[in-house]
Amino acid sequence: MALMDFIKKQFIDVIHWTESDDGTLAYRYPMQDFEIQYGAQLTVRDSQMAVFVNEGKVADVFAPGLYKLTTQTLPVLTNLQNWDKLFESPFKSEVYFFSTRLQLDRKWGTPNPITIRDKEFGMVRMRAFGIYSYKVADPGKFYKEVSGTREEYRVDDLDGQLRNLVVATMSDLFGESGVPFIDMAANQVEFGRAMQEKLLPVFARYGLELDAFAVQNVSLPEELQKVLDTRIGMNIIGDMGRYTQYQTANAIPLAAQNEGGLAGIGAGVGAGLAVGQTMAQSMTQALQPGAAPAAAAAPAAAPAAAAAISADEVVATLEKLHALVGKGILTQAEFDAKKAELLGKLS
Repeated sequence: MALMDFIKKQFIDVIHWTESDDGTLAYRYPMQDFEIQYGAQLTVRDSQMAVFVNEGKVADVFAPGLYKLTTQTLPVLTNLQNWDKLFESPFKSEVYFFSTRLQLDRKWGTPNPITIRDKEFGMVRMRAFGIYSYKVADPGKFYKEVSGTREEYRVDDLDGQLRNLVVATMSDLFGESGVPFIDMAANQVEFGRAMQEKLLPVFARYGLELDAFAVQNVSLPEELQKVLDTRIGMNIIGDMGRYTQYQTANAIPLAAQNEGGLAGIGAGVGAGLAVGQTMAQSMTQALQPGAAPAAAAAPAAAPAAAAAISADEVVATLEKLHALVGKGILTQAEFDAKKAELLGKLS
């Protein structure tokens, strides 16, 4: 009976793992009650590493290659089992394979806006997202810290943890750097590099190596983005007087093509110019040291305003000149030169 049990007993003489395309990071070789034959062959492929675990403790770690399992190739396990040099019997040990391939196109992002302190805008809520890639670099540490004794451990099982670590690290980076949001948004490559440097030790703690980290977008919530757009627009406008002249110069050629011509919009343009000039003058006077109140300065400014050419006169003159261009009496270049001269008198 003992002989029959021995014959029925199964031994393992070849150990290997062919990876499937399901994102498996760790795979426990199916042993059940099997024993590994002394002198069995272990095959570890280029994109893998293998770990022998004895009674819950990591023993020997194998890099890619072909191995014959003996006391010489299993020094740690031999020591743990107190085997002598003549040991040639089957033995038991858990064997785990780990994929060391790069896990590409892993996505990260802020599920909710994170609040940061910004130099330019004060407290703001921002969003960001991008991609990163990593691989298992230390299978022994990954086994102890992450995968454990599970039959399989996949990329999807780890994604949530890594995403949360990325978002937490990003919040710390913003707080420590003090770089304004606008500068971060305009230099996403540099932002990504800074994030990668800060995340390297975080990934290493789990036996992982962060290969690349990219920031694809940094943005503000919609309501804050509108405020930013308004501020950018005001910076572009700058001098209110020049802005008004610019609008008028662009409107005249378009108005000449519409029904009623320039005469139809003369009053509107004149009103716009008057408002623009008044605002520009008020802002200039307010910024000058020792400026007199607006009410007192108004009578003195009245004669100068009266002496200046009126907007209605400029519009009427330009309308007549434009008609001459249509009849071929004036060239377009001559019209443009006269237009610039007349508009200059309005400033």
